[in-house]
Amino acid sequence: MKRSELFFTLVLVPLDYLALTAATIAAFFARFHPIFTDIRPITFDLDLQNYLKVVTPIIVLFILVFTTTGLYKIIRYSVAKEFSRIILACSASMALVFAISFFSRVLFESRFIAIAAWVFAIFFVCLERLLLRALQRSLLRFGIGMHRVVLVGQTSTSDALMEEFKAHKRLGFQIIGHHKTFTKALAKELRNLKRQDLIDEIILADPESTRQQTLELIAFTEQEHLGFRYSADLFTAAIGRSIIHTYAGVPVIEVQKTPLDGWGAIYKRLFDITASSILIVLTSPIILAAAIAIKLDSRGPILFSKLDDGSSCQRIGQEGKPFQYFKLRSMRPGTHSLRYSELAGQDTRKGTPLVKIKDDPRVTRVGNFIRKFSIDELPELFLVFSGKMSLVGPRPHLPEEVDNYKPEQRKVMTIKPGITGMAQISGRANLNFDDEVRLDTYYIEHWSPWLDFYILLKTPLVVLFPKGTY
Repeated sequence: MKRSELFFTLVLVPLDYLALTAATIAAFFARFHPIFTDIRPITFDLDLQNYLKVVTPIIVLFILVFTTTGLYKIIRYSVAKEFSRIILACSASMALVFAISFFSRVLFESRFIAIAAWVFAIFFVCLERLLLRALQRSLLRFGIGMHRVVLVGQTSTSDALMEEFKAHKRLGFQIIGHHKTFTKALAKELRNLKRQDLIDEIILADPESTRQQTLELIAFTEQEHLGFRYSADLFTAAIGRSIIHTYAGVPVIEVQKTPLDGWGAIYKRLFDITASSILIVLTSPIILAAAIAIKLDSRGPILFSKLDDGSSCQRIGQEGKPFQYFKLRSMRPGTHSLRYSELAGQDTRKGTPLVKIKDDPRVTRVGNFIRKFSIDELPELFLVFSGKMSLVGPRPHLPEEVDNYKPEQRKVMTIKPGITGMAQISGRANLNFDDEVRLDTYYIEHWSPWLDFYILLKTPLVVLFPKGTY
């Protein structure tokens, strides 16, 4: 753990105290503003000095609740997760205040000030933490707080991590070395770097590394007091949600099912219906304009819903069940099957279940444009509304592709396929299939409304600045 990270974690307590104090003062003065006094005159006698005497222990109560909800952990959360915890902590704290007020009758009687203080508390604490994050990221430009790491493993995973860390300094990782495997010679070199204080962590970026190599590397990092991270394989991603029980002194791990079972599935379906209805209305003009352009550009149907032999186009959905699929046509009619014959030599994903043709000659001029901005997939919103797909989830694959899945890869069919998902916002066509499955497996095991919200917010950025699309 970097000293700067410890410092920023430590200052959270006094800064939260100041933000909460500012929130309570803002609520006090808001109640005495003419806008509100004209609507509801003040019927109580309370000056600022006595008010602060009352709210000071309340602020301490807020800080204690913040502590119990994990807002002062050294490990920082994502912005969305931290904000959700702040809202939860402020709401729980205010509920305690109301409970104390009800039973003791010693607090002031202005409900407006209490509610305004709750709203201001959420706003001020979120703003304070956002500014602190901005300061932390600014310091990273000067190398302050940067994690100096060595990558072990020369795989597509390590290449992707190197590209990501170099392109996004705000992540706080500086690659100072990249090695294929962990050997005794490398251990000696890393030990020297540690003695010179030039290394902080080691990242094992080989999901297929042997158990022995991984254990040796973990033991080395513990001996040298170095941080250790590793890229997850399919098994690790699949058991992300687990509980450890102890029976007869033996630890037994219970692998929990996806949170999308039960109420999670109900919430997701209600959200899909509501959001898809709104998006269908908003995107209808775009779909209509694209349909006209397709008709003017080339002969053939507007929708791609049938294969070359006249049979219906299908995709594999939840639990491996096929469903009727359609989207805006982007290719010349009757050329779909060429991907398995004349164009097979241009497949950029040979050796995987998927087929991807780069610089696809079958694509029309309009088709190239609507593919670039994913306009061809907008009709999938109707499939979301009907319940065949979801807004967020693994991509829907062809039956012949699914036939080539390995058993562990079929986990992605646990839930409904989505218009967008973890893989789509993390590289799209540039991802290899194993990485795509790992991301989708992580999503299935760690689903939350906030994760869906994050993916949906990031999707337009990926569409407007395409990476990995053909």
